[in-house]
Amino acid sequence: MTNSTSPALAIRGLSKSFSGHPAVEDVSFDVLDGRVVGLLGPNGAGKTTTTRMILGLAAPDSGEALIHGRRYRDLEQPAQTIGALLDSAGLHPGRTGREHLRIAAAQIGVAQPRIDAVLNDVDLSTAADRRIGGYSLGMKQRLALAAALLGEPSILILDEPANGLDPAGMHWLRQLIRSFADAGGSVLLSSHVLSEVALVADDIVVIAAGRVAASGDLRSTVDAHGGDLESYYLDLTSTSAGVR
Repeated sequence: MTNSTSPALAIRGLSKSFSGHPAVEDVSFDVLDGRVVGLLGPNGAGKTTTTRMILGLAAPDSGEALIHGRRYRDLEQPAQTIGALLDSAGLHPGRTGREHLRIAAAQIGVAQPRIDAVLNDVDLSTAADRRIGGYSLGMKQRLALAAALLGEPSILILDEPANGLDPAGMHWLRQLIRSFADAGGSVLLSSHVLSEVALVADDIVVIAAGRVAASGDLRSTVDAHGGDLESYYLDLTSTSAGVR
């Protein structure tokens, strides 16, 4: 894993509007090396817009998102720096899992042996040569995570990675995320499953109505507000107005 004197992710004053309607307003937070940050917020709060700006998929109206001090578009080998799981819906149902990863590996310049390694990491080795159209939602999530891991990045951005996973799969995912961070990697984890975030995250960022409502060390922040993440989250977000 790559360590740096700058934060793995430095989000500074990000703002973005669509058709005159603010989606994200002055969002700032850090993701440090070796830390898992839970990005929390209601549907439409601005979480996806924020992650898309980090990854260069949307241009901010103001502010910046820096990845070890550089914008995504300035990274020479972005897939070797940051891996993302945003949506598994775009997987081609007629391809096998292995074919999907072969295409992704060729696009980012990763050697083919890496495919077997990530298939093993996500526990899809036995299903690798089956067509994706026959995969369950949880298997598709695992395949999308395998693609994010192909470049051996030092940073992961995961948007609802537990979607479709059964309890055993969620336990496996939690272990994978924790071991990634313990090895020096950094994880930005967007999830609605507060119980899972509470078990794996080091820090939290709560976004409500496009703005950061709270951020900081998870345990000390929650303990200062009664010790229950769900209650704290609901208190923060219950007064948010608008759908974004």
